[in-house]
Amino acid sequence: MAKPAKLAVSNQKGGVGKTTVAINTAGALNRLGRDVLLVDLDPQGAATEGLGFGDAYDAEPPSLFDILTDAEQRDELGSLILEHEEMDVVPSNIDMTAAEPELTLSRRGGEQLDLALNAVAEDYDYVIVDCPPYLGYLTDNGLYATQNILIPALAESTSKRALELLFDHVGALETDYEISIVERGVVANRVEETNEAEQMMAWFDDAFPDLSVWEIRKRVELQRAFSAGVSIFEHRPDVDMADVFLRIAADLDDQFGFAESEVVR
Repeated sequence: MAKPAKLAVSNQKGGVGKTTVAINTAGALNRLGRDVLLVDLDPQGAATEGLGFGDAYDAEPPSLFDILTDAEQRDELGSLILEHEEMDVVPSNIDMTAAEPELTLSRRGGEQLDLALNAVAEDYDYVIVDCPPYLGYLTDNGLYATQNILIPALAESTSKRALELLFDHVGALETDYEISIVERGVVANRVEETNEAEQMMAWFDDAFPDLSVWEIRKRVELQRAFSAGVSIFEHRPDVDMADVFLRIAADLDDQFGFAESEVVR
């Protein structure tokens, strides 16, 4: 396939563990031998912090905000990339909190990330974009640039309405930009042993019969890995949920047409 595969991790509902899914999916792809760029598009900078780059979040310009809002700096995305032991990272920045109104005024406000990625994307097998937990121009940038979506969701009844809103927004974006955005799977995250969770897992399977649905059980080691600035694979690869993330990565490799992965590093 033509590299890179691009994937937005998105759900407009906050608190679903979106960033945990993004970081650990990237870590799993790295374990399968893939070169990964993770773009933190969330103004809150959770992925930036969770990969140990808290200083970059408070750094002086230029930042991702400038890349997205100033056409003259668009080709400078590569200068922002930070090296992590598992993946390269485009960090978010506190200035990103002002990005939405700036992008609203832009004639091509939803396309800026796509244009910026042109300078660096071919250096990677995967580009994973961690989107904000709301629907707006930043999320539009993530979805337009990747045109593929991995959907994290809680095994709670509130997820039904959240997913309905997400798919309505995706449909409108497809119409407005004349593109097709492909759902690549649903990650049921922080699943606990409750009747509601069991019912919701059945609902996910019924609602998405043509998609892979993965179950990530609630594990304290995932949060500890985040606090340590790494994925579960660098922190505790023996934790059972690491195997689930490896299955997610292998499934993505299959969907995007990569050759069979090499032996896990």
